[in-house]
Amino acid sequence: MIKQILIFLMPTYAILFLTGCTANLTEPEIDFAPPAYVEQMPAKEDKQDYVSVGSIFGQGDNPLFSDHKAMHVNDIVRVVISENANSSSSGAKDLSKVDNSNLGGGTFVAGGDNSAVSSYANKLNGLTNIGFAGTSSNDFAGSGSATKNASFTTTVTARIVKVMQNGNYYISGKREILVDDQKQIIQISGVIRPYDIDQHNKIDSAQMSEAKILYQTQGDIDRATKQGWGTKIIQAAWPF
Repeated sequence: MIKQILIFLMPTYAILFLTGCTANLTEPEIDFAPPAYVEQMPAKEDKQDYVSVGSIFGQGDNPLFSDHKAMHVNDIVRVVISENANSSSSGAKDLSKVDNSNLGGGTFVAGGDNSAVSSYANKLNGLTNIGFAGTSSNDFAGSGSATKNASFTTTVTARIVKVMQNGNYYISGKREILVDDQKQIIQISGVIRPYDIDQHNKIDSAQMSEAKILYQTQGDIDRATKQGWGTKIIQAAWPF
């Protein structure tokens, strides 16, 4: 019975093993299906029977003197990502320690003029006057330095996900580019103030609070620069 169960499970184990081996070998793709929020939003009905109230500037969907900045949920805003990271650090440590220890043995001295006692004391001194001496030293010197210069500049369009009670916007956006089977993913999210959006409906990433910026590349180059899952498992379990 156990043998039959093992025979039945062996193909399943083989499929799972091969699936794990080829999990990172699939070609990157882009799903062109509309996002979920686009499907959930009802389509706007065209209505041409609005009643004129006498103004020539505030009629229709695009009034002449309206504010074209993002103000409502699902409105879009351009985010200019311009991040520069410059850091430099250095440290040095120098330690030195020297220990000296000396331990002498006892000495017997004759108190009188008796030559026999003096001779016996000299014999005892020869046996007991044993000294110990020890010296140890420890030196340590270490130094290190690190310098990092990084910059990232691009533009991503995000949408307003939520208008908070204080008037700030929580925005989220994502851009995927697939060129020659190399997929680049840029994703951002954060909180912005409506006052920081300029007249061109644009905001700088430095003006985002709780900003999260992701830049990722998928494809052959990404796979070539990463370790295999088997190597990672061995290194995780290897104690030395």
